Amino acid sequence: MIYFDNSATTKITPAVLETYDKVSQEFWGNPSSLHRLGDKADQILESARNQIATILHCRPEEIYFTSSGSEGDNWVLKGTALEKSTFGKHIVTSSIEHPAVTNSLQQLEKLGFEVTYLPVDKTGHINPMDVKEAIRPDTILVSIMAVNNEVGAIQPLQQIATILQNYPNIHFHVDAVQAIGKNLGEQIFDPRIDFMTFSGHKFHAPRGVGFIYAKQGRKIAPLINGGGQENNWRSSTENVPAIVAMAKALRVATTDEINKAQQQQELRHMLLQHLKTLANVAIFSQETPDFAPHIVCFAINGVRGETIVHAFEQYDIYLSTTSACSSKKGTKSITLKAMHVPDKIATSAIRVSLDETNTVEEMQEFIATLDKIYQHFQVLN
Repeated sequence: MIYFDNSATTKITPAVLETYDKVSQEFWGNPSSLHRLGDKADQILESARNQIATILHCRPEEIYFTSSGSEGDNWVLKGTALEKSTFGKHIVTSSIEHPAVTNSLQQLEKLGFEVTYLPVDKTGHINPMDVKEAIRPDTILVSIMAVNNEVGAIQPLQQIATILQNYPNIHFHVDAVQAIGKNLGEQIFDPRIDFMTFSGHKFHAPRGVGFIYAKQGRKIAPLINGGGQENNWRSSTENVPAIVAMAKALRVATTDEINKAQQQQELRHMLLQHLKTLANVAIFSQETPDFAPHIVCFAINGVRGETIVHAFEQYDIYLSTTSACSSKKGTKSITLKAMHVPDKIATSAIRVSLDETNTVEEMQEFIATLDKIYQHFQVLN
């Protein structure tokens, strides 16, 4: 089997799974309980929080645990809206955000908030100056993803952060779900960023766990009220085994990160170079520094994306159409539409997404299979 759908989800690694099982069996007390079992659970919970904070070079009290990247996005956007509505009701975002962002903003629009959706160029990048021009006196939030999940475009966060230095009261949120373990630290982290969203299952942690970074001094309203966990910001008994396993997975993902990213970049280069030799193929991911090393999006013109996905599946090779959230529903690619890719080409798009476990041999086999599938459909056309 060849698994090239890592942007959808990653396989939990054996060491992380071992950590999850061990914590489940040995630290099963409620971390909010006063007795010894609760204390042990709370200690290992806070140890995981400290580990994550150390890796991200922030304070432990700036890390808040969630159930997913989607929850994190919903929380930051809606929490900011609730917290800052008396100061304004205008939000700036891009036209290529994940549905967790766009759908949250559409809900806020129904509640009277105004949203400016910034355009992207033909490569899927926004213009930082568009952010500046979109800012109004009543702007309370700018939310821009770090890495686009469909084509891999890295957004110019550093330039946006520089612009927002002149607007200290505006929250700056970054969906960083696709950015962990890809050696993108210098491109996606900036002191001006107030909130960042992360999801464990994108870096070999269990599903159903994630976290947000929330800069000290910034406030958002809680969406889940109850027992007052997570400093009264996110009530619900913490999923201690998954959180500890996520901290382990993050440490593994960021160890030897440069070499891991380089390995993915080399595999990506192999594929992109080969795709350029195929006449009837459209390539949407570029081999430039403003693209992540693990995503390649392309189309075999005239063949629907889901058809190509199932063709590869016959060879025990797994990939997706554009994003996993839209592929099964058959909805159009938000990103390719924003890039003004014609519908007849966009419906043919597929996404290959790599991680550090993929090999040169796998890519060679993928390319050989791609040639078979390509030739088959050329004959049919």
